[in-house]
Amino acid sequence: MTAAPASTANATLQPPRAARVATWVYFGLNGFAVGMWVVHIPNVERATHISHSTLGLLLLVLGAAAFLGMQIAGPLADRIGQRRLLPAAGIFLGLSLFGPGLATNWWTLGLTLMLFGFGNGSIDVAMNSHAVVVERAYPRPIMAAFHAMWSIGGAFAALIGAAVLRADVDTRLTLSACGAFCIAVSLLAARYLIEAPREPVSDGKAELSTDEPGKPSSRLVWQLGALAFGLMLAEGVANDWAALQFRDVLDTSASTAAYAYGAFAVAMTVGRFATDRVAALIGPAAIVRYGAALAAVGLTTVILVPWVPVGLIGWALFGLGLSGGVPQLFTAAGNLDHRASGALMAKVVGLGYVGLLAGPAIIGGLTHWMPLNVAFALPVILCILTFLSANVLKPDQTKDSANS
Repeated sequence: MTAAPASTANATLQPPRAARVATWVYFGLNGFAVGMWVVHIPNVERATHISHSTLGLLLLVLGAAAFLGMQIAGPLADRIGQRRLLPAAGIFLGLSLFGPGLATNWWTLGLTLMLFGFGNGSIDVAMNSHAVVVERAYPRPIMAAFHAMWSIGGAFAALIGAAVLRADVDTRLTLSACGAFCIAVSLLAARYLIEAPREPVSDGKAELSTDEPGKPSSRLVWQLGALAFGLMLAEGVANDWAALQFRDVLDTSASTAAYAYGAFAVAMTVGRFATDRVAALIGPAAIVRYGAALAAVGLTTVILVPWVPVGLIGWALFGLGLSGGVPQLFTAAGNLDHRASGALMAKVVGLGYVGLLAGPAIIGGLTHWMPLNVAFALPVILCILTFLSANVLKPDQTKDSANS
């Protein structure tokens, strides 16, 4: 496959490798910013004198603001270009990171979390949209590695956060320094970004399928969004419930329980670094289909076998299976129509984000009616439905062949 002529033209002005590294930086930066906020949540909660229930409500506000940011950033990326929007979103995210550490009560924290959520949602869509632009200039898929860098950024945040918390560094100073770091890195990386071609797509090659010539199928957008919702809901379940499953169902210690999430997170990160090369060989539909099948097998193993070593293997298989699916869906959404790449991606990313937030809460609700292991049947069912629906990505392979 060769890159589109316009992308090639951009690449001669700004080397794709430099743009790729810059996009890696933004993904890592976003993971780092979110991670630094997460590890400081207990300190912020104590400083603002709020209860766990109030914090839970404020986190919902953060999620709603992030969703709003996604829906605004998508069309804005199409209007002003990803090259302008992504650094602006990074700077906004950095500025908003100052807020939680400076909050003194519930309403100031709520306001700062609205800003932080909006910035997080904006940079999420902006960096994924730019990643699609960069990927078009490459002869093979590269999207999954960008998502792996988000995980790497979060891992660095956990390590640095643990160090500063151990040293009893003031949370206001830590989050402000991290915010300033985000602003500086966003400005430095901005010069290496590239712009999407602005001319309209008239040959139909940018779409997977259409309702009418030149316009992407709205049904297809919702199908991609539904798949993203299901896969990210499953990811959210692992994020919040893997350790609790080990502790409560297998009756392990808290330290041993942490290995459950660790197995999932490490397998997902490694899988994302490997996914791109595998996708180049077997195509995105196969990555989504067989990844969902592997995830279903992994979580089913967790449910059925009450033994810690097997449970660790199950959570690792779950993470490995989920690792490649979402990047394929985001790439497909960004390539439905080059003229509205950001807006279409915002819908799919937004639905996926709703799933990520909803998953833990849904499982929590189900545990009032059934054991935790039985409640895990929900993400298993969603993985099976994804396996059965992955053919929605098949036309993308036809498009790639046409561009070759």
